[in-house]
Amino acid sequence: MKVAIGADHAGFEVKEQIKSLLEQMGIEYEDLGTYSTEPVDYPDFGAAVAKRVASGEASEGIVVCGSGIGVAIAANKIRGIRAAQAWNEETARLARQHNDANVLAIGARVIPKEEIPKIIRAWFDARFEGGRHARRVEKIRQLEC
Repeated sequence: MKVAIGADHAGFEVKEQIKSLLEQMGIEYEDLGTYSTEPVDYPDFGAAVAKRVASGEASEGIVVCGSGIGVAIAANKIRGIRAAQAWNEETARLARQHNDANVLAIGARVIPKEEIPKIIRAWFDARFEGGRHARRVEKIRQLEC
């Protein structure tokens, strides 16, 4: 498993926190930037992570911006990506179990820092349940242009 991770300037510090957690969990990652708090554009990082996942170079992705919304929107523009914004353990778990989400979006300015490790662990512990959810995910896939 290799995870692509990226963030804009608002998400930089949280991205660094997530990288440390991934290391503790023994999960390999590729950091696609940004590498400081200097202002940058979130679509660049949402798309970069999503392209790695869509190409198979990464098994999953994590994207971070101030709200988590912008990077999720950008990531979802890439064919094959199902980016889900999670704001707690339950939404992270359900994104995987029911939606087979392959990119996790985090809002650095809206999620308490102590909740982020819980969200990340829930995301990696959950698995797609298939069944009735597979039919729905297939309908989402068919919506892609």
